[in-house]
Amino acid sequence: MLRGLLTWSGLVCILRHNMEKSQLRWQPMAILLILATIWGGNMAAIKIAARELPPLFMAGFRSLIASGCLFIWLQAKGKTLFPTRAILFHGIVLGLFFGGEFALIYVGLGYTLASRTYVLLYLAPFFVALEAHLFLKGDRLNRWKIAGLILAFAGVTSLFIQEMGSFSVSTLPGDLMAIGAGLLWGSTTVYLKRFLAEQTEPLQTLFYQVLFSTPPLLLMSVFFENPIVPLPWSLSWATILALFYQCIIVAFLSYLVWFVLIHRYPVSLLHAFSFFTPVFGVFLSGALILGEGIGLNLILALILVSLGMVLVNRQPKSGREN
Repeated sequence: MLRGLLTWSGLVCILRHNMEKSQLRWQPMAILLILATIWGGNMAAIKIAARELPPLFMAGFRSLIASGCLFIWLQAKGKTLFPTRAILFHGIVLGLFFGGEFALIYVGLGYTLASRTYVLLYLAPFFVALEAHLFLKGDRLNRWKIAGLILAFAGVTSLFIQEMGSFSVSTLPGDLMAIGAGLLWGSTTVYLKRFLAEQTEPLQTLFYQVLFSTPPLLLMSVFFENPIVPLPWSLSWATILALFYQCIIVAFLSYLVWFVLIHRYPVSLLHAFSFFTPVFGVFLSGALILGEGIGLNLILALILVSLGMVLVNRQPKSGREN
């Protein structure tokens, strides 16, 4: 299995020659679309496994398994886990951000609609663009990025607007948690870029996130869910496959590729492509796997998101940024 996983290093080679470009070429864009597809199927995997396992426990278990896989890989490659105390500190911060994000998502879903959570969570690219403009050198906002982000978010909103429901005080806690999760997601990306991208490798930064997110997620599960976990051999094959998808495909492999991209490219461009995830999620998790219908709003969303990504990735003429 390790031999197969090491072939993913070829993917890193594809990305390295384009470090810190202000415009994404077709290779990283194709990889981002593949990631969005993988993450789009994750909601179905969570729902399938949630029939037998508590959601927060699943999130903590996923981080635990992914951190174990990464530990083995790091040892096999001879990498130091924590080169300095400062890196250890920043790694703990990343893990707490990561764990807090998923805690807010799963707890917030108990107070508000999933469609509202999707839209509010995907405010993350706006937080990334703003924070990158303030804290990261060479990742500035310009009129094309702003217009593209607005257009893409309009596409995501159009996908869910018919099912979002009306605002009420009862949904406010969940809505605020979803916004907080989006803020933590965006802040994690910018924090990593500023403090760790030049000092660590993607393997290490991903390891820090999943490792240090495991304890708070499991503690949250105990506090909110009081989980009664079934014995492994009592789980159905559907749940086992769903857990494999979450732990290995999503939390290990896809996140590893995502952090390679974060180390190599401007984060505002990368997070803009995350708008594809909820669109693909409706198509894969909703229509193909769970049998939910597809309406004209999905087609409209795909068009708006695609146009938004074109604008975000537009290279300013003559080096001008505004």
